[in-house]
Amino acid sequence: MKAIEITSYGAPEVLRVAERADPVAGAGELLIRVAASGVNRPDVLQRKGHYPVPPGASDLPGLEVAGEIIAGDAAALAEAGFKVGDRVCALIAGGGYAELCVAPVAQCLPVPKGWSDTEAASLPETFFTVWSNVFERGRLQKGETLLIQGGSSGIGVTAIQIAKALGATVIVTAGSDDKCEACKKLGADHAINYRTSDFAEEAKKLTGGKGVDVILDMVAGDYVAREIECLAEDGRLVIIAVQGGLKGEINAGLVLRRRLTITGSTLRPRPVAFKGAIAKALREKVWPLLESGAIKPVIHSIFAAGGEPSGAAQAHTLMESNQHIGKIVLTW
Repeated sequence: MKAIEITSYGAPEVLRVAERADPVAGAGELLIRVAASGVNRPDVLQRKGHYPVPPGASDLPGLEVAGEIIAGDAAALAEAGFKVGDRVCALIAGGGYAELCVAPVAQCLPVPKGWSDTEAASLPETFFTVWSNVFERGRLQKGETLLIQGGSSGIGVTAIQIAKALGATVIVTAGSDDKCEACKKLGADHAINYRTSDFAEEAKKLTGGKGVDVILDMVAGDYVAREIECLAEDGRLVIIAVQGGLKGEINAGLVLRRRLTITGSTLRPRPVAFKGAIAKALREKVWPLLESGAIKPVIHSIFAAGGEPSGAAQAHTLMESNQHIGKIVLTW
């Protein structure tokens, strides 16, 4: 099969098309002929040497794919209600930038009715991440307020749509007025340009001084102290990335007085059973929203995987520019 390799750690140009042996599905797994692969920020970190591959995972980048099942563990397929020939999208621990990909059956979901494979490839990484962190760890409830840092990112546009569909008020931050407007068109109630306004002060104003109930943070660093300031009593801060740095000082007194929860997670190294439970929750609670049109695909750019420079290199260059709104996808 053709695949995209990281030939050495470095700039996007280190991503090159290569030939690899076809993978084989084992117990509890299926083999997908990949039509499209999602591109995510962790792929960029892996390319730079900052995101180690979990033990046993493919060294190829790529954490989500969509395509056709061409083989697999018959018993596992039957138990999950899949068969050879079905179109699925899958969350994987690596190996998504390839024409063929093995995935645990438990981490696969049907391509939503009416969605293309390219659209479906934009789903797993962000939807698993948002569900696990906003709704399970963050316990966001109907009627509460969610603040999303980086509302125009793949994670951001997913969190906006799911939270709004499930009855939350959504505030986002973004780095330009155009991005703020795009977030509002996707359903965000309020959008704050963090380059021109203090998001913490604005969030407090927008909530009448109460503060927000849940914050989804991809920045960390010195943002954490400001986020604590704008959390409501019993508020929850969920950190899923550290683009702003690993360290920052906080006012622990506010954490005590307001009974705040500060938590975080990474998804890639978690076991199949954990990810499978998220898949079941998504299929029950979110997939109907996709099929009804309440949640729509938000894809900024699509690149053909092959060529020189590879489409993957072009995709990574775009991601690092931070000029995109929504997802970036490779097609095979």
